[in-house]
Amino acid sequence: MGRNYISNRVLDKLPNHLRDFIVKQPYDEYTAQNQAVWRYVMRKNMDYLSLAAHESYIPGLKMAGISIEEIPRMEGMNRILKEIGWAAVSVDGFIPPNAFMEFQAYNTLVVAADIRTIDHIEYTPAPDIIHEAAGHAPIIANPEYAEYLRRFGEIGAKAISSSKDFELYEAIRHLSIIKEDPSTKQSEISEAEERIEFIAKNMGDPSEMAGIRNMHWWTVEYGLIGTIENPKIYGAGLLSSIGESKWCMSEKVKKIPYTIAAAEMEFDITKPQPQLFVTEDFAHLSFVLEEYANTMALRNGGLKGVQKLIESRNYGTIELSTGIQVSGKFSEVFSDHNNKPVYFKTTGPTALAYKNKELIGHDKSYHFEGFGSPVGKLRGINLPIENMSPTDLEAYGIYEGRKTCLKFEGGVTVEGEIITGKRNLQGKIILISFRNCKVTLKDEILFHPDWGIYDMAVGESVISAFSGIADPNSFGQQFEVPKEKTHKITYSENELALFDLYQEIRDYRNQKRKDEKFLRRIFKSVQSEYPHDWLLALEIYELADPVQDSILRDEISRYLEQNFTDDSIRQLILDGMMLVNKI
Repeated sequence: MGRNYISNRVLDKLPNHLRDFIVKQPYDEYTAQNQAVWRYVMRKNMDYLSLAAHESYIPGLKMAGISIEEIPRMEGMNRILKEIGWAAVSVDGFIPPNAFMEFQAYNTLVVAADIRTIDHIEYTPAPDIIHEAAGHAPIIANPEYAEYLRRFGEIGAKAISSSKDFELYEAIRHLSIIKEDPSTKQSEISEAEERIEFIAKNMGDPSEMAGIRNMHWWTVEYGLIGTIENPKIYGAGLLSSIGESKWCMSEKVKKIPYTIAAAEMEFDITKPQPQLFVTEDFAHLSFVLEEYANTMALRNGGLKGVQKLIESRNYGTIELSTGIQVSGKFSEVFSDHNNKPVYFKTTGPTALAYKNKELIGHDKSYHFEGFGSPVGKLRGINLPIENMSPTDLEAYGIYEGRKTCLKFEGGVTVEGEIITGKRNLQGKIILISFRNCKVTLKDEILFHPDWGIYDMAVGESVISAFSGIADPNSFGQQFEVPKEKTHKITYSENELALFDLYQEIRDYRNQKRKDEKFLRRIFKSVQSEYPHDWLLALEIYELADPVQDSILRDEISRYLEQNFTDDSIRQLILDGMMLVNKI
């Protein structure tokens, strides 16, 4: 299969399982009206955000290869982004949270391929190219923020989700898709919203990913920076929403100092936010992130870490004290009276690794039915197996060709003939393989001699548990690419004819023509055939010379004032005209 993108030195580092999410940017499918929507939002944002956004925003647009005049091409963005060590790829709408985070960890922005419709010009719950490119990309020109974003992705990708998290993600993705489709019935939207509300109310205990998702929302998406009294905008959701970027600065929105409490603050993606967090600087974001990471199974492991992986029902990894890593879907864990794991099991394809590199001969095709191993020290022996010298191992009967019986403190017994072992670079033994092996815990048989070779991971304790595969390049796909795709809008002949008029105006502007008769002809077509379209009339108003075409300008102004009385559209028109008259 050919690539859907042009690679560069940043994208070359992406693991294969992430590449499956990348789609070809459908640039030829953007209509001239889409281009006008981009231009309107960007011009309006530039006017307001030059004062309200963090100082990195305006210069960051140029550094990210983003123009006010046209929707950016991924190839163009990448040519410029690579100079600051980043890249951008097109994806289809929302992708799974762990995959989204992992892209960030590889210094790659995911950019939704679609663009909001004119009906959602102020704000859309669906990810779109305005939000992703014009919102996220400019701030990464700030090195400290860029490192925070990368580090957030690195830690966030390891956060363990619950099974409910994925259910909520799919429900939100579905709602975002149907809301941007003009043909969707209101009853279908209401049903999707009710489903999200039901899932959200029945999530159970918050997962690590829920905390990461909240922190991402209140910083990367809806973050403010500076002081409570005088904050600036840096969150992409605010930078890309011409409505909320103003609303957020009003006294109606409560401003709160950013702390780890943000991890527990839920949000509603369909509504303006009633409160926002303000960080004093970008360095503080990293401080809070590390504070949260210290609570995760990634850094604590233990019984709870394994239990979180079991509950997630997704691929995950545990790391033992020797450094050996076991990646797969964890199905069961046994513990002792001190709540320490004594034996764990996976089901289905499992791979073993050390320092995130798969152990040769222990890939998912070898352990295709699962894996299980004891954890802990041997009974009556204070020295863990991994700390035993060759002399110690021989003394305790742990060496090749020897039939042995290993009795662990947790009650697990491993009886069999040792075939071989694997050691790490420091000489510590990390894996022992047996033939004719029987593994039991009390009366339960965990491994039977008839099942073949038994591989036992060595480790006194579980020091880490995290989402995903230790060596993703060797394992393959971890996250399922969404089956429901963003709906491709089917346009009527009348709408296509309207887009042709938009293109004529776009060409006229690019050619820097001066032709009052041409503009009047297009305006008459808008009046007679497209009375519901306000943006094209506004573009004609902008191009009409304020002196030579003053009569035409007055006609357009009266037309817009008399025919668009809805408050939200009226405000969009007034803002657009004010911006034109500023020039």
